[in-house]
Formats: sequence, structure tokens, C-alpha cells
Amino acid sequence: MIPRFKDARDVFFERRFGLFVHWGLYAIPAWHEQILWRGEMKRKDYEQLIHRFNPVSFDPDAWLDMAEQAGMQYICFTTKHHDGFCMWDTQYTEYNVMNSAYGKDILGMLAEACRRRNFPLSLYYSCPDWHHPNYPNLGRHHEMFGPRPGDEPDIDKYYAFVRNQLTELCTKYGPIYQLFWDVNVAEHQDASLNEMIRELQPGILINDRGPGKGDYSTPERHVPEGGSFTKPTEACQALGRESWGYKADEDYYSCKFIMQSIDKIMAMGGNYLLNVGPKPDGTIAVENIEALKTIGAWYHSVKESFGDAVPASDMIFRDEIVMEGSSNRMVRDEVLVTRRGNALYIHLYKDPQSRAVVLKPLHAAPRKATLLNDGRELETAVDMIPWAWRERPYLRVRNLPADEYAGSVMVLKLEFDEALSE
Repeated sequence: MIPRFKDARDVFFERRFGLFVHWGLYAIPAWHEQILWRGEMKRKDYEQLIHRFNPVSFDPDAWLDMAEQAGMQYICFTTKHHDGFCMWDTQYTEYNVMNSAYGKDILGMLAEACRRRNFPLSLYYSCPDWHHPNYPNLGRHHEMFGPRPGDEPDIDKYYAFVRNQLTELCTKYGPIYQLFWDVNVAEHQDASLNEMIRELQPGILINDRGPGKGDYSTPERHVPEGGSFTKPTEACQALGRESWGYKADEDYYSCKFIMQSIDKIMAMGGNYLLNVGPKPDGTIAVENIEALKTIGAWYHSVKESFGDAVPASDMIFRDEIVMEGSSNRMVRDEVLVTRRGNALYIHLYKDPQSRAVVLKPLHAAPRKATLLNDGRELETAVDMIPWAWRERPYLRVRNLPADEYAGSVMVLKLEFDEALSE
């Protein structure tokens, strides 16, 4: 069982699916949010993009409509990425959206829409800053390759600036659900920063990438195999394989891949933060909109297997699982299991090799077996199989529509009459 906080932060375990938004000046070159680090663009040229940033089609309600339709329960917005450009009306640097061609407080507009719709708002904030003169850009990972003429590298002065900005963010924009620090490259430690944030925003959740101890871990892109997480976890992934910000010629993950990823993370007890990168005009690329419709339809159909269901893979699969009709035995992590009361949910987050699954060592028949994706009832049997002829009968779920759902992820619901603990 993943330990709870036993305070207001336990809402974390109810809000399982969120929308991540990476948006800033980097949408204009449309290559990568770290174009200054990964590409060949110079800072002096990049910083001139402020005069071209004019997202006249930005509509926060359209973003939230998209998120809600996909089943998402909160949004996390990039207030300041590594480039140092601030997407809110801050008094501590002129390098902010109020001095762009747009001239409006983007974060303020989003926060107002979230408040009006009672939609939780989380804020991303980068530790490194490629623009601020006090940040010591020493050429480490996710840093510029040295200070510019006129810079005065001083980590303490820089974090005084950070403290002031976080005070703004925590006092001007209403309730903040989470603070998502990113990449503490300088390994600066100052527990008082998180303490201040908690004083200004009681009940806020803070991740583990900042200058102080966080509440939850944030694995990115890909997560190792396992039965369940051992601590509060929010995994993050983007719809685009190459970039988190908008990329004009992005190579998008397949919807199935994202479904498999979501199913795996949530069946292990984690939450999932899925990213889109808005275009320079503030709209979301049609590829992202269509993907979230598909993913959302699947998520709505199987979300009862997440929610307050708990990871149960270790409870059931003590040995191995056998897929009927295959020449190979499957290792135990080929499926994952969650549990709610007397119901088990079997997550086929990897491509099934056949139209049946043998749930060794389970040898009790369920009262009912259902494919959550569409509600159809499934055939089950407890009988001897040739591969286990020296053992005992095991539970089989047969005639799964594996080909019909080849582009999706199936979740099976098994309902038992007796308590599973018996």
C-alpha cells in the first residue's frame, strides 16, 4: 500500500489524470522547448521572439473543455521554463508576457477560468534560468554553456529572485493544487522555500525536483516494470515523442502506446500527467485534440479500474501467468492487477498473444467477468491446462476480442462472491 499523507494532500490519490501544458516563446520556432540548449539558436535571437509572441486565439476554456472531455481532473501550466520567460505579470523581470506583443497575463486568464470552473490548477517552475543574470549557467545539463558578458552569477541572489516570484505565484492566482519544480541542476538546497510555499498555499502538493524535500516523485517519459509504486508518484509523458513544447513536424506517439502507458502507471498506483504543447496562436494542434478524444473515450470506459482501486498484482500473481495458445510463457508483469472490494481488474497493458488469459495461481471462479471497455460478459473456466498438467486447475478467461481491440488496451473485471482474503 502506498503511504498516505493523512491530511488535505490526500486529494492527490483522487485526482489521477491531469493535463500538462508546455507553452512559451519556444512555440514560435516550433522545434523544442529547449531549442537554446539542444539546437543552434542564440540567446540574443531567441529573446527577440518576445516581440512576436501574440497568441490571439488563446482560449483557456477551450483547453479546459478538452481536458474535461478526456477525463482529466487538473491542469499543470509552465509558468517559467528553462528559457526564463515568464508567462505571468511578474514585477521581478521584464522578460515576461506583459512585454510581449500579446501584453496580457496568460496565467491570470487561465487561473480565472480554472477558478470559475472549479478546475484545479498546478504550476510548473524551472530551477535553471537561461536569461537571468544571477543564475550560474555553468554548462551542466539543462544549462547554458557559460555566463554572458554582464551576468553576475550568484546562486543566493538568484534564489532570492525565485522566492519573490513564487510569492507572486502563490498569492495572486488563487488556490494552487501542485507546484512542479523542474531539474535542480545546481543542486541548491533550501527547505525554507517549500516551507514558505506551504504557508502561502496550505494543502499544496510539491514534487521532488526542487530545492527541498517533496511530497511525490515524478518519473518522466518511461517507467521501469513493477507491480506497484512504493511512494506517491505522478508520471509525466507527452503526446509528442520529440518535444514537450509545440513542434511543427512532431512525431506523435500512437494512441495505443499512450493508453498502455496510462494503464501501466495507474495500475501500479501512480497518477498520470499527459502533455500537449500549444501552437504560437494559443490553439492546440488538431493531432493532439484528436488523440485526446480517442484516449479519453478509452479512459472513461475503464477508469473504474483505477480511481480508489489499489494495486494487487503481488497479491495474485505469485508465480507466473500463462497466455493460452502461445508457445511462450509470460512473465508475471505481462498483466497488472488492481482491486476494489471483491472485484479484481486485470489490465492487459501489453499486447495479448492470444484470445485467453490464464490467471495462475488463481483457481476460484468469479461470479461474473466483464470486459470494461464495452461491458460485454466474458467466458471463464477453472480447469486443467496442458502446460500445468502436473499442477492444478487455474482460472481462464476465454474468447477475448483481442483482434477487435488491437488498437486499444483491454481491462477485465472479475467479480467474486466471497471475500478475496478468504
